[in-house]
Amino acid sequence: MQPVTEKERTEIVSKYRHLLRISRNILKNEDVRQIRQAIELASLQNREMVRRRSGVLAVIHALDVARIVIEEIGLGRTSLVCALLYDAIQSSRVTLDKVKEEFGEKVADITEGLVKVIDLYNQSSSIENENFRKLLLTFAKDIRVVLIIIADRLRTMRTLDLYDEESRLKISAEVSYLYAPMAHRLGLYNIKSELEDLVMKYTNPDMYRYIAGKLNETKKGREKYIYEFIEPLKNDLSKLGLKFEIKGRTKTINSIYNKMKKQNVEFEQVYDLFAIRIILDSEIEKEKSDCWKVYSVVTDKYQPNPSRLRDWISVPKSNGYESLHTTVLGPDNKWIEVQIRTQRMNEIAEKGLAAHWKYKGIKGEAGMDKWLANVREILENPEKNAVEFFDDFKLNLYDEEVFVFTPKGELRRFPKGATVLDFAFDIHTEVGKKCVGAKVNQRNVPIKYELQNGDHIEIITSNHQKPAQDWLNVVVTSRAKTKLKQALRELQYKEAEVGREILLRRLKNWKVELNDQLLNQLVKNYKKKTVHDFYLDVATGKIDMMDVKEFLAEQERKEKEPEKQAEVEALKSAENFVQKTDPVENNEDILVIDKNLSNVEYRFAKCCNPILGDEIFGFVSATGGIKIHRKNCPNAADMRKKFGYRIVPARWSGGADASFQATLKITGNDDIGIVTNISHVISKELKVKMRSISVDSHEGTFEGTVTVFVHNTSDLDLLIRKIKDVKGVFDVTRIDTVV
Repeated sequence: MQPVTEKERTEIVSKYRHLLRISRNILKNEDVRQIRQAIELASLQNREMVRRRSGVLAVIHALDVARIVIEEIGLGRTSLVCALLYDAIQSSRVTLDKVKEEFGEKVADITEGLVKVIDLYNQSSSIENENFRKLLLTFAKDIRVVLIIIADRLRTMRTLDLYDEESRLKISAEVSYLYAPMAHRLGLYNIKSELEDLVMKYTNPDMYRYIAGKLNETKKGREKYIYEFIEPLKNDLSKLGLKFEIKGRTKTINSIYNKMKKQNVEFEQVYDLFAIRIILDSEIEKEKSDCWKVYSVVTDKYQPNPSRLRDWISVPKSNGYESLHTTVLGPDNKWIEVQIRTQRMNEIAEKGLAAHWKYKGIKGEAGMDKWLANVREILENPEKNAVEFFDDFKLNLYDEEVFVFTPKGELRRFPKGATVLDFAFDIHTEVGKKCVGAKVNQRNVPIKYELQNGDHIEIITSNHQKPAQDWLNVVVTSRAKTKLKQALRELQYKEAEVGREILLRRLKNWKVELNDQLLNQLVKNYKKKTVHDFYLDVATGKIDMMDVKEFLAEQERKEKEPEKQAEVEALKSAENFVQKTDPVENNEDILVIDKNLSNVEYRFAKCCNPILGDEIFGFVSATGGIKIHRKNCPNAADMRKKFGYRIVPARWSGGADASFQATLKITGNDDIGIVTNISHVISKELKVKMRSISVDSHEGTFEGTVTVFVHNTSDLDLLIRKIKDVKGVFDVTRIDTVV
């Protein structure tokens, strides 16, 4: 075990003292002894200090997580102790019984939840099992489990340089698809933003460095502009006798990158690189009126954009967020976002759920409680498969909200894009199942009408209405999807029973007995996945019973001609053997998926055309197969961000004789014979098989693409070098386009 350095000892003492200093308001005298004891338990094993996989002392990691829990999230004494202990329990340095005895049952319960989360990741992060359902169920029991794990992930992301490349990508994927959205949904905007920036730093490092460099170059100009914008406002606000603070906040690297992508512009064309935040020191009963006073001052001084006003003071977001946002035209005709809020609102905006509890009873509490109830409802549905379940869960994370009213004036909130059908299922499952439309603002609309802020909605139902499969394309909320899928399954089961009765009645007329063997033959013949699907198609008429009768007659003939049938089957087997021959994707097992899986069905992605030697990863497609992508695939960053839970490790295990397709872009002088010379190098000199070559010339230069088949990246690198040596060639690069 690596000895502890003097620098590390000094760091431990410094972090311990800082932790006591920032938590003194929440600790009693006897708590200090317990915290010291928790630190000792977190530090030692056989009187030696333990290190984590990154090489960092476990106690330093625990102290940092505890600091984040107190200082950046705002939790209390119980969470502090749990943050110090769970790593020690997970690594079996201390038992849960010992924790319960020393610190109480609540600390033991939360710590056990934290350990379960870590254990699930250690078992496997594959979405083919139910780990994520278990993980999130653990979250739902005590929300502090989520908050402490988010603190742990934040500390890990801040020190991700200490991990190997595979671990960096895996941890970044987990944070991107689960913990950053979770932090966002719980109102931890500062932490969410930092997590997203750090994910981008490790998954898209070139763009991260580019934007960071640009921000650094323009820093002085931004600071000067912010000063010019703020100074006139300070004078006018002071005249009103308001206590306030004004800050200029540069937007995060990740949010700037998203704007560049969404607007399809360069960095210089992103106009809102920063926002102005005005924070008031107001009494709770004067908060709303003070914020609108500030709004009046800002819009008197600068021209507002009416379409960009966002009032989350009158109706807070469901995670408790309150603020008044407007966009105004500042000096030099630049649009600037201004956020107006009080100190209380600002604390909720930055510390999220913890601050929300601190101010319990203020607006926004009911929305958060309802969201947590919806999450539990999704988690407790045992019929979802892992991918479907997680996709539905994510619907509850990132959402912009609209606010609508019931006929009685009750306010309800929905994600942007929600429809009348979502509203109906939110009222009651039976109302949703029988919904035929609605009256919105006294006007009849169909079930797919998208809800708008301020709509007054009255659902119209009919006892003759039944849920339809295409309704799944109409609803967007996870609650409606869950209830609708349950209703559709119930209908299908009833129809399947009708199909079974039809089949039994016909077979009885034909004097044929239905047994398991015959049923399996019918299911296989009609290429159905289950008996249920077969019965369903019989009931709906998709399977004609006269076709079934012909199939039975054919089976009877086959039984009477065994030799002829054996010959036919032998021919079929040979045909299948020939059809499956594929030297790259099917016939040769050249990959190992997820560390130890071989002979797994996969395909190479056409967007990046991986070849032997490329760094790769697997992506589980919606249809269940796995597509292999290069790590620098143009789509990799989006896949990791949006569908990180579908990514599995992959590596090459063979394939020396396999051929892979690669496309090269070649530019050069349009000299006589240059294309012939390039073709000669490829086909004659290197004996590389060409699939296609395309050349386009313009004003004495040419640009062409050539698609070749190579064995590995070494062959491709050699080919590129040889083509570059051809006289008149400027450059040769590998591209992702399939020719």
